[in-house]
Order: sequence, then C-alpha cells, then structure tokens
Amino acid sequence: MIITIGRQYGSGGRRLAQMLSEHYNIPLYDKDLINRVSEETGIAGEFFKKVDEKPTDSFFSMILNSFSYGSSCGCGDSVLSGNSLFCMQSKVIKNIAAEGDCIFVGRCADYILRDREDVISIFITADFKDRVSRVAEYEGISEQQAKEVINKADKTRAAYYDFYTEKKWGVAGSYDICLNSSKIGLENCKQIVTQIIDNNIR
Repeated sequence: MIITIGRQYGSGGRRLAQMLSEHYNIPLYDKDLINRVSEETGIAGEFFKKVDEKPTDSFFSMILNSFSYGSSCGCGDSVLSGNSLFCMQSKVIKNIAAEGDCIFVGRCADYILRDREDVISIFITADFKDRVSRVAEYEGISEQQAKEVINKADKTRAAYYDFYTEKKWGVAGSYDICLNSSKIGLENCKQIVTQIIDNNIR
C-alpha cells in the first residue's frame, strides 16, 4: 500500500500524512526525501532543495542547466539540470515504494507511481481563511504575510506538478480522493481515508 498526498499550502495535508503514518505504522517521506535522494545519487542535498517542488524553468534551474558534467541520469539532460534532478528523485521514490508500505507527500509521487495498483492518491484542500490562520499561527507571521506565502507556495506547486505530469494540480480528476479539511476536519479525513484503504486495498 502506497499513499500519496498532494495538498494546498496550509490545508493540513502533511498533518494528515503524519496521522496516517502513525495509524498504519509506516514511514512517511516529505522533505526528508531529499536526504535519501542525496545519499543514493551522491549529489549534495542543497541542489535538490533549490528545485524541490519547483518547475524546471525556474531561474535556479536555468543556472543548473548551464553546468555540464558530461553525464546524465538517463533523462537526456546534464546531471544537474532540473529534469535530471526530477528523474533521480523519481527513481528513488520508485525504489522506496518497492521496499514496502509508505506515504509520500507531494513531489508528484502519485504520477511517478501511476503504474502501481497499490497506490491511492489523495488531495487535501481547505478554505482560504482557515489556511491563512493556520499558516500565520504556525509560522509566526501576520495574516497578510501568510496570504502571500500561501499564494506563492500554491502557484509553485501547481507549476511543478503541471510541468512534470500529464495532469492538473488540485483538480479532482487527478486524484482518487479529494477532501476539504475545513468542512470535515482532519480526524474525519483520516477516518474516510482509512476506511477506503481497509476496504479496497489492504
């Protein structure tokens, strides 16, 4: 069983991932995935952090594309291009999934693992005002700053997802389950997801 969770910024998607990880006692991979990719590729994690969930046509990716080390990961690009870094991360995600049950947050994992039959993809949304309140409290910033952070994060995630997949970020048809945490709460989100998984996958 592989669970992938996409999320609007501030929707509580990562918290839901933690709850499901604890419920099933399975590993969760989010930002720490960068460390695993770095270990397996031998490339410093700072490069992956710079392009983590960012579209390849970002300014930093253009800088990376200017480097050439005479090798590639099989994607046809220089080893430090945005496409090659995504390719490397994709291979690591597939390797982790092959090891056993786990949860991935973001990183296009639903698309990368689309050929597996044991994957359930989830997208978590929330009302904007609730996201603003959550982000402002969690990050210790003003509500205006939270709005700016949310809009930037969502725009970046959407651009990244849309660039690397054949689907649209946040659109219901791109996922198996879409839930609004503002309407039903994270605990109910967890109960819905576990019921579906237990009845159909496990």
